[in-house]
Amino acid sequence: MSTTHPHRIAATLAALQAQGRKALIPYVTAGFPYADITPELMHAMVQAGSDIIELGVPFSDPMADGPVIQKAGEQALAHGVGMTQVLNMVRTFRHTDTTTPVVLMGYANPVEAYNLKHGADRFVADAAAAGVDGVLIVDYPPEECEQFAATLKAHGLDLIFLLAPTSTPERMDLVGRLASGYVYYVSLKGVTGAGTLDTAAVEAMLPRIRQHVSVPVGVGFGIRDAATARAISRVADAVVIGTKLIQLIEAQPRDRVCAVAAEFLAGVRQGLDAPA
Repeated sequence: MSTTHPHRIAATLAALQAQGRKALIPYVTAGFPYADITPELMHAMVQAGSDIIELGVPFSDPMADGPVIQKAGEQALAHGVGMTQVLNMVRTFRHTDTTTPVVLMGYANPVEAYNLKHGADRFVADAAAAGVDGVLIVDYPPEECEQFAATLKAHGLDLIFLLAPTSTPERMDLVGRLASGYVYYVSLKGVTGAGTLDTAAVEAMLPRIRQHVSVPVGVGFGIRDAATARAISRVADAVVIGTKLIQLIEAQPRDRVCAVAAEFLAGVRQGLDAPA
């Protein structure tokens, strides 16, 4: 599949919105817990009712990740999984799924290393050709990525930004100008998987974000079960689940990984879709 499908993310979110449903966005680290399992796991997550997949690109110094996701990244790196392998995984997934959006989530270093090795802006071109729909680079602040956003947009890719409880109105304005696809509201101060989620605080924050941002808003960090996902989905357009999913699959034998992930996500999907 070398043809890009522009704006699969927008189409997916608009279709859900029209049905009055919320997006389920699981995050898994590429190449974890087994180097070759990722495309198969992606398909299992889609069959379980996931709408968009966030694929973590392993990196040696992931400062926003808590211990669980950090360990998953280290394991994937030990398996030899880097950006080239991640793009190949997406390409494999695209052989049989041309509709589910895929977002690469990671850090600037692997992107820049890829460009140094393959040529300027090659990451964006190669990601688009592999079938990637969006990119979330944790350590690219919006002030520094107007050019990167323009390059992505030219290839039909969305640039997804993080917003936090500490984001200022100015920062939200800037993100609102550059962001496409969706924005990802990090509902906790701190790293992934930390603490308990204060749903009331999220409910208070989302209208403020929406004053500055016109794309849908997903919420993540701290969503660990169907009940929390459902509570968050009352105010958000999407829920993102990462740490809990990684914890569930990390100790599984290879032939159980997909089933365990699918069972958990199907339960969350059911919670999201249950009548009020």
